[in-house]
Amino acid sequence: MMARDAAPSQGSTAAERFRLPLAAKFAVAFVGLVTLVLLINGAVDLFLNYGDAKRNAIEVQREKAHAAAERVEAFISEIESQIGWTTRAEWRRISPEQQRYDFIRLLRQAPAITEVAYLDPSGKEQLRVSRLEPDAVGSGKDFSAAAAFTQAIAGKVWFGPVYFRRGSEPYMTVSVAHAGRDPGVTMAEVNLKLIWDVVSSIHNGSGGYAFVVTATGRLIAHPDLSLVLRDTDLSSLPEVAAALSARGSAGNADAADYEIATALDGGSVLAAHATIPRVDWIVFVQLPLGEAMAPLYASVVQTLSLMGLGVMLATVAGTFLAHRMVVPIRQLEDGAERFGSGDLSERIVIRTGDEIETLADRFNLMASRVQESYETLEAKVEERTRDLNTSLEDLHKAQNRLIQSEKLASLGQLTAGIAHEIKNPLNFVNNFASLSSELVDELQEVLQPANLDAKTRAEVDEIADLLKGNLGKVVQHGKRADSIIKNMLLHSRSGSGEHRPVEINALVEESLNLAYHGARAAQPSFNITLVRAYDPAAGSADVYPQELTRVLLNLMSNGFYATEKRKAAGAEPGYEPTLSVTTRNLGDRVGIRVRDNGTGIPDSVKAKMFDPFFTTKPAGEGTGLGLSLSHDILVKQHGGSIDVATEPGQFTEFTITLPRDGATQAHPIIAPAKSEP
Repeated sequence: MMARDAAPSQGSTAAERFRLPLAAKFAVAFVGLVTLVLLINGAVDLFLNYGDAKRNAIEVQREKAHAAAERVEAFISEIESQIGWTTRAEWRRISPEQQRYDFIRLLRQAPAITEVAYLDPSGKEQLRVSRLEPDAVGSGKDFSAAAAFTQAIAGKVWFGPVYFRRGSEPYMTVSVAHAGRDPGVTMAEVNLKLIWDVVSSIHNGSGGYAFVVTATGRLIAHPDLSLVLRDTDLSSLPEVAAALSARGSAGNADAADYEIATALDGGSVLAAHATIPRVDWIVFVQLPLGEAMAPLYASVVQTLSLMGLGVMLATVAGTFLAHRMVVPIRQLEDGAERFGSGDLSERIVIRTGDEIETLADRFNLMASRVQESYETLEAKVEERTRDLNTSLEDLHKAQNRLIQSEKLASLGQLTAGIAHEIKNPLNFVNNFASLSSELVDELQEVLQPANLDAKTRAEVDEIADLLKGNLGKVVQHGKRADSIIKNMLLHSRSGSGEHRPVEINALVEESLNLAYHGARAAQPSFNITLVRAYDPAAGSADVYPQELTRVLLNLMSNGFYATEKRKAAGAEPGYEPTLSVTTRNLGDRVGIRVRDNGTGIPDSVKAKMFDPFFTTKPAGEGTGLGLSLSHDILVKQHGGSIDVATEPGQFTEFTITLPRDGATQAHPIIAPAKSEP
């Protein structure tokens, strides 16, 4: 059963620990719903924007690729056009010198052409002008079977494959057939390195660029001219490989965009390409992916910003609405708490125009009814309480009287038995001890005139002295037993005298004088320093003077005894016995302190010092009833208190506190006799 009870308790504790306030729940639900809607809307927008941005970027790159292809093609067409004015029908009829001059002028106007040659209708070379080699006139070199001649005759213009002269610079042969019948051919060697100017002038954003490759993937033009001069093969580059594959499958190479690819430097780029059919080249343009998608990223940032703004506004609105809803509920909670703590006049004023206002009105109605019932009940309870207090006070008085009667009856019976059983034999013992002491004296007188030798007389006198000493001890202990019996009778006897107002300072001074002179009478060598510190405002108190005097005498006598005992020890040179008595005005109470610098009281004795018949004095010096009787007189008879502060070997201080009207409120208990603990 205990295990089953412990489990729900642990669960309820965990539930209380993680319980959220209503305002927090409402705010979280509201903000969560708005955030979810914004997230879904933002995700859909991002997905759609991503597709649109990607398509737009691809289209832009395709347009740039076609534009770049057109510029490269325009470069080639310009070279073709420059060659064309040397292919007129009448050009072959002019003098060789004029032809050579025209070729030189062609080289000047077309820097990309490094060498130009004229082939007659039979395919024999008649003139060659070069930037790199000596000119040749009428060399007769046969090109009749070369593609540069045959293809040009067949198609009017022929563009040869790209080749690299000296393994570094790309070149291409361009042949253009002359007009007229039996035409010749003008053959030019074009340095494609100059396409670098065209490619470099193609700007594609801040980080993009264009490059040109052959049908086999060899690099022709690139912004980084060193790549071109190294005869770089880009056929393994993903976007180049995809374009070449589309060409090989007879597809539309321009439609085979690789889109997102990896550049030579390893970065991600958005790539597109376009072909130049006349020379079978492919022009690529590429742009870093981050730059290409910059509009998308800006859109993402804008969307996230709007979402953040929406969440913030939702949080503010949710918090405001939760506050508007929770504040009345907290008013109800606080009102119910104050009402539960006893404030029945508590009323709750809420003007929300909804169910919470109705609940507050019902609460106020309930509070009014409870207050009416409580006021009626309170009056009845007060009346019953007064009756109960009166009965309880009467019961306490009767109980005190009954206890006193039982105590007196018991002690009376005990005293009567002791008096009957001990008093008379004790009197006989005391009387016969005294009489026997006198008889010993008479015996010594009778034996005085007898003729006894010295030794016998010495023995007789010694025996007589021992008898007198023993009889004296018997008398001493008999008086001790008689004193105990008298004190027991005093302990059971009702208080004597009447209570009346008494000046406390005068009573204390009188008691101090009586105690001091009594000690001096019992022991003439006794001497002690008395210190008096009476408060003039101590005033008077209603007490039993005779009983209070006996208490003070007992405390002062105990102080004298303690100082004499410390002095007799002789372990402290210069020790001076001192007893100080102090009075103080405590308003409706008065305080009396009796302090001595005697032996002090050990902690083991302090706990029992007010017990009847408990004493630490040797036999014959105390009965153990003095402090017990003093405690009863002060506490029970006067309604006061007595406290002890002590330090063994240093001091003992008794503090008495008495109500000024204590004797009128309490009942007389006992009339103690002077005795020592």
